[in-house]
Amino acid sequence: MLNRNAEALFWIGRYMERAENHARMIDVHYHLQHSLDLKDKEHKWARIIRSLGAEDEYSRQFDQYSELDVLSFVTLDRGYENSLFSCISKARGNLKTMREALPSELWETLNGFYLALSEKKPGDLQMETPNLFFRYIREKVETFQGIEHSVMLREAEWHFIESGRMLERAENTIRILRSVVTAINEDRALPYTYLLAALKSVGGYQAFRKFYADSMAIEPILEFLLTHTTFPRSFYYSFTKLEEHLQGIRQSGQPVSAGQEKAIRQAGKVRAELGCMTREDFALEQIELLIYFLTDACMTLGKLMANTFFRMEEASAS
Repeated sequence: MLNRNAEALFWIGRYMERAENHARMIDVHYHLQHSLDLKDKEHKWARIIRSLGAEDEYSRQFDQYSELDVLSFVTLDRGYENSLFSCISKARGNLKTMREALPSELWETLNGFYLALSEKKPGDLQMETPNLFFRYIREKVETFQGIEHSVMLREAEWHFIESGRMLERAENTIRILRSVVTAINEDRALPYTYLLAALKSVGGYQAFRKFYADSMAIEPILEFLLTHTTFPRSFYYSFTKLEEHLQGIRQSGQPVSAGQEKAIRQAGKVRAELGCMTREDFALEQIELLIYFLTDACMTLGKLMANTFFRMEEASAS
């Protein structure tokens, strides 16, 4: 497979996953800001921007944080590279280059989604209510992913899409936890509110309650989001699947390189280290070091994949 094709497939997976993740996270944070009784109204909307790490990009366009400005920026802004619209647009652009190699249903679904989204205006968000809009985004992405899983051959193309999706999912879990830990450190009076937001941001509240019915403390929540073996958005689960898809690429007839073997070992190493941790390792006092370690692990693996499979001049498409 050509490097540019492998890269396009990888970023289809990443951008579609990013769109769903951001829709979930923005929706939860939006309702959280409405429920919190904060005196500084501007600061509470700034938290949504900070949760996405987009402070610099936002400040280039806006002087203050208002509800409408924040919502329009993170959803429909054409200039912000990680807005929901931009993620869908970039996924569509990559898919367009691969139309002949992928099932036609994928293009029809994503292109229709893009065209409908391109007609939306910022004012539509409040007229329709943001919750319905974010649900629409999630459902469209989930439809695309369902078609992908239903009709694609389990060959290299599928493994590249899924590798991108799983790496993005792992990074998203870490972004959420970093944002929540920062918020808890700033406002010790509201830890439950932020912990609940973290679980809901990954659709994990009901799953968490099944295993930890009587506890909403930070240690079991971090343990669940980082190390649970069957919750599909835990960091451990994401890296387990990422390792499997990297092995799938190796077994699909692609030339095997030292870089590919190193990427597989890196994913397995991080997964194994998480698997050896106990609840005591997730105390708030030391969680920032763990978050830093896992963030670095994602970056290292992303660079390994870029060096191994993609053209270097386009390896920073995120």
